[in-house]
Amino acid sequence: MNAIELALKKQRLELDATAQREALAQHAAGLTPLFDVADQVNSGVRWVGRHPEVVAGILALLLAARPGVRRFAWRWGRRSFVAWRLWRNGDRWLNQPSRP
Repeated sequence: MNAIELALKKQRLELDATAQREALAQHAAGLTPLFDVADQVNSGVRWVGRHPEVVAGILALLLAARPGVRRFAWRWGRRSFVAWRLWRNGDRWLNQPSRP
């Protein structure tokens, strides 16, 4: 192959890739609202990670204001702690070498 043939082949491949990209964008257009919600949830989680004192303050205010909230918060706090520990240790458990 000479340089001209290579350039033509590259140009055809680029045109095919462009057409495929456009077709994929058309097919994925229905998923845009789902991606928007996922982006909002992701940004909310990042905000909570950057401002844990605000979340702790709101939780403390709720615990002080209503006695029934204490049981609810304790129950979900325990569940959250267990879920967090499983998430943190899950990769270690999953990546253990299998026994011979």
